[in-house]
Amino acid sequence: QLQLVESGGGLVQPGGSLRLSCAASGFTLDYYAIGWFRHVPGKVREGVSCISSSDGATYYADSVKGRFTISRDNAKNTVYLQINSLKPEDTAVYYCAAGFTTIVVVPTEYDYWGQGTQVTVSS
Repeated sequence: QLQLVESGGGLVQPGGSLRLSCAASGFTLDYYAIGWFRHVPGKVREGVSCISSSDGATYYADSVKGRFTISRDNAKNTVYLQINSLKPEDTAVYYCAAGFTTIVVVPTEYDYWGQGTQVTVSS
């Protein structure tokens, strides 16, 4: 069974940090671009970052640039999203997704999705 599982979300104060993980089972992430998306009920799903399968090229949305860092550890079949300097507006469910695509954050380009992990930024 092909599966992506996110973890690492939680409640954090503004200015804090979290590291989200996206672990794959049933397939190898090496050949896939991995994207991170976030969704707030009532709003459009936002693509925040992605990393290519080949050369490690990355993309960040303007809203997270300089605060979020995406990385991959192919040996662990896991992709990470380090999120620093968290703001209340970062509150959302964060999803990772895998697809045979380039570094784009277009949801339809991704074939496999995790179930999401909640990030809440509040004092």
